[in-house]
Amino acid sequence: MPRRAYFEIDEERCKGCGLCINVCPQKVISFSEGFNMKGYHPAQPDDPEDKCIGCGFCYMTCPDTCIKVYKITQD
Repeated sequence: MPRRAYFEIDEERCKGCGLCINVCPQKVISFSEGFNMKGYHPAQPDDPEDKCIGCGFCYMTCPDTCIKVYKITQD
């Protein structure tokens, strides 16, 4: 199946609250093992099989607007 959507997380702005991880229906977000400059374990994309459907739940849930969701259109 071709990639339908993808998302980016600004890991330096993320405070690691985990709300995006809990709300993702495809379970393609996880905590990073490393730390950001603020000392948090930020969320990171974890979608090697391109399961993201572009629903935007992560974007809408993030209190710090660290996530951008992109839908891929088929021409």
